[in-house]
Amino acid sequence: MLLYGRNPVLEALKEGRVSGLMLARGVEDAFEKEVRALAQEAGGLRVKFAPRIELDQLVGTTQHQGIVAEVEDLAWASVDDILDRAEQRGEDLLIVLLDGITDPRNFGAIIRSAEVLGAHGVVVEERRSAPLSPVVAKTAAGATSYLPVAQTKNLPRLIDQLKEDGVWVYGAAGEAAEDAAKIDFSGKVGLVIGAEGEGLRRLVREKCDGLVRIPTRGRVQSLNASVAAGILLYEATRKRA
Repeated sequence: MLLYGRNPVLEALKEGRVSGLMLARGVEDAFEKEVRALAQEAGGLRVKFAPRIELDQLVGTTQHQGIVAEVEDLAWASVDDILDRAEQRGEDLLIVLLDGITDPRNFGAIIRSAEVLGAHGVVVEERRSAPLSPVVAKTAAGATSYLPVAQTKNLPRLIDQLKEDGVWVYGAAGEAAEDAAKIDFSGKVGLVIGAEGEGLRRLVREKCDGLVRIPTRGRVQSLNASVAAGILLYEATRKRA
């Protein structure tokens, strides 16, 4: 898989997952020096240089920030990996469940927020999600190297299983009566984020222990899914701290 963007490629270099590396001619000296140092630490990986337009054509976008790497395909974790991560850290589980997030940039941004704000992992339903792609990795800015992202065949069934394990599951819904700022988010928590426009599916909504909303003041009544996820994660981690 071709990975592009400075943060995701640098993180992949640190993890030793890069097998080929290309820089655009003319990148700033400080960045070239940083890349060369990491490539050397990664076993003396050779850095190739090419015109920026060649990188544009290689990855089909101009948003590569002057660096492209060849890496193994991103691998899905398991839900058990996420549960184990919380247990190993001695922390109450904080897990993000995505219901129909098919836009790769939203998906990547949610992964980034989840990693930055201390969630233990993200789960998507197999047939209702964007794939783990270079666009997701770039938008996640390297977070895919550190945060488990898992698939489940049936999200409502997984919610039931989590509830049996003592996880309290909150679904994000603009019309909900409960203000997210008034929830304490203590204990094991799952946050469910639905697709923009459609929101949560009826069955997923019914499986949640509670629905919460983010108060809005403007004329536009809805938030981008990744922004909503970031706000709820911030509220959860703030209260839990």
